[in-house]
Amino acid sequence: MGCVGILAACGDDGSALEDGGSDTGAGAGSAGSGAGSAGSGAGSAGSGASGAGAGPGGGCALEEETHSGEGTYYAADGSGNCSFPPSPGDLLVAAMNQTDYAGSAACGACIEVEGPVGTVTVRIVDRCPECLPGDVDMSPEAFAHVAAMESGRVPITWRYVGCGLSGSVVYHFKDSSNPWWMQVQVRNHRYPIAEFAVRTEDGQYVALARENHNYFTGEGLGEGPFTFRVTDTLGNVIEDAGIPLLDNAEAPGAAQFPACSAM
Repeated sequence: MGCVGILAACGDDGSALEDGGSDTGAGAGSAGSGAGSAGSGAGSAGSGASGAGAGPGGGCALEEETHSGEGTYYAADGSGNCSFPPSPGDLLVAAMNQTDYAGSAACGACIEVEGPVGTVTVRIVDRCPECLPGDVDMSPEAFAHVAAMESGRVPITWRYVGCGLSGSVVYHFKDSSNPWWMQVQVRNHRYPIAEFAVRTEDGQYVALARENHNYFTGEGLGEGPFTFRVTDTLGNVIEDAGIPLLDNAEAPGAAQFPACSAM
């Protein structure tokens, strides 16, 4: 079933993420889960200006603030608390510390990390419950861009940037989603997701609750098709109509958040 997307104009405020999160161990080569994969979808494609260093970043800073902490690495395989599937072809990923994970608000966001020997842009796909605020637990592939592997733990700074990607946003329905209960995850988004809402029969949008495992939960929303409204942390809004109810499957949207100019 097709869908219609409407992209609203972008605001100018890269608002901060909130609080929460958990699921990888910090430290050099520590066991834990991480990584993630962006879904693909039909619709408008766009990528930001290319950024410094390696990674999937669009080169557009979303905030003036620079965060400081320690960088470590762990055995990222492309899965983690953000509930993205394995991504063996995309391992420039990381787990965010418990505080900045923000109850999954950081999931799918890209950050540019600077370390002793270089810079890398990684996508947040997991949380690190024992990491202190400001810490980032990276895949070995990502850590190698910012420090010597034998260092294990190094001082870093980082900030949120736009993800350099193509294609539309994608809506993944959790298994067992049905007319009475469903969970939806937004994938392949350029900027962090601030709100996910569904239009009800009376034409009003109702924001769904964000879960710690990076899904939005709705109850009693019917058999669909649905109209979704997704808002990012810059104030950009995408509205997608005609999204079918699915079970452990995904539907592409028809638009992507626009690339922004570097600060």
